[in-house]
Amino acid sequence: MTVTEFATTPPGRRTPTRPVPTRTPWRVPTPSPRTLVSAVVLTVLAVGVVLAGVAGDLTAHGTITVLVFLVAVWMWIFSPLDDTHVALGAALTLVILGPVSTETFTRTLGDTVIWLLVGSFVIAAAVTASGLSARVAARVLSVARSPRQLVHLVTLVLLLTTFAIPSTSGRAALALPVFLALATVLSERPRLVLTLSLVFPAVILCSAVGSLLGAGAHLITSEIVRTTTGSGIGFLQWAILGLPLAIVWSHLAAEIALSLFTDRAERRRPLSVTRDAFGGSAGPLTVPQKRVLLVLVAVVTLWCTEPVHGVEPAIVAMIGALLASAPFVGATTLPAAVRTIPWSLLLFMAGTLCLGMALTTTGAAEWFADLVFGPISALGSSAATVFVVALVLVSLLSHLVVQSRSARSAVLVPVIVATAPVLGIDPAAAAFASTAAAGFCLTLTSSAKPVAMFAASDSVPGFSPGHLLRLSAAVAPVSVALVLVCSVWLWPALGLPLYLP
Repeated sequence: MTVTEFATTPPGRRTPTRPVPTRTPWRVPTPSPRTLVSAVVLTVLAVGVVLAGVAGDLTAHGTITVLVFLVAVWMWIFSPLDDTHVALGAALTLVILGPVSTETFTRTLGDTVIWLLVGSFVIAAAVTASGLSARVAARVLSVARSPRQLVHLVTLVLLLTTFAIPSTSGRAALALPVFLALATVLSERPRLVLTLSLVFPAVILCSAVGSLLGAGAHLITSEIVRTTTGSGIGFLQWAILGLPLAIVWSHLAAEIALSLFTDRAERRRPLSVTRDAFGGSAGPLTVPQKRVLLVLVAVVTLWCTEPVHGVEPAIVAMIGALLASAPFVGATTLPAAVRTIPWSLLLFMAGTLCLGMALTTTGAAEWFADLVFGPISALGSSAATVFVVALVLVSLLSHLVVQSRSARSAVLVPVIVATAPVLGIDPAAAAFASTAAAGFCLTLTSSAKPVAMFAASDSVPGFSPGHLLRLSAAVAPVSVALVLVCSVWLWPALGLPLYLP
């Protein structure tokens, strides 16, 4: 037998060659001409502030506060940094340089308005988890038999959420699934779907003034007024003053949208929306939904009756939060509800509160007031009227510059509160009018988060920027007129006089 042996040499191991990565050198992005011009303006203003400090018009702490304030506003407008990052950076700078003490900075995060929001967000999480909001929407909207009825019923439902869901962003997140369900049912009526995509964010923004919890800016305004005058604007007083404006403003905005984007034939065409369109929302309320609704009604009632029982709204909110997340009572657990709290918003509010307090306590707000509104005082008897009109217009248009509603209040309210008494205007009334007007954020998609959420995208059959501009141009004059009418006639009749005695 012959044995054949084969000798093989394995091929050499070849290591695959990988291309050597080329490192792209980091480059500073080229600023736009608009940013460069604004930086030059900021530098000129900063030099003027320093000169005012050297001349003695501003204290050392006042000078530092104004400089930090100017940089923060510039960064809110032009910087890609998050608004919360800028607010906390400004607050910490004030602590390090002296105008704000460490105790004041840390106390802002433990302020009653922060605890009020924490409790409210937990209650809102329970409402959402129970499906109560979708059930209420299904019951109410299924009644509509015409586009006009549907639009105004949507407005009514969104008005109700003002007292249940803190912040406009939270209400928009809650309302978006309802809009998408309506858009699916009404897919053969694109004009009506377009109208609804504008009605939802417009009403969310216009109705926010009806409640102290409607926007974080309201809590900032109340706190700044309390720091300045010793008395803020409580939940009940805010509702008494703001709810009439919220109702009229919201329904007018909805009617304007309906008139602009539907024709007469579309408005006359019958409509039928069943409860099944909202995904299993038909039938009676479940037991958890009834319990959460009871907790919500009890909390709102206690907020409105604070002068009777004397329990702070923050304490009421936290008790409601514990009940809404308790076993066998609530519709969620406390850990799950806490995860839904937008902590970035709370940190942002703490930072802006700190900045607002520094403007007030260091005399910076008074200096700004003399600089900005000083020429108005030379107008004599008409100075107060011009001031009120100016503050409403500036507050309403400020969303074109500062996108954050809370930041706008932190910027405007300290200056307005410092100026108002000099012209014989009640500072609380001026601050309330400014905050109400600042709720108009409808011009650009970036003006407010609710607007961006309902804009057209791959998943949302929303509106285009051109549609938004048309609605803004029509609603803005109405908004100015409403706030001025309320400031001069309605709010004085409800206990908030425009003029000092």
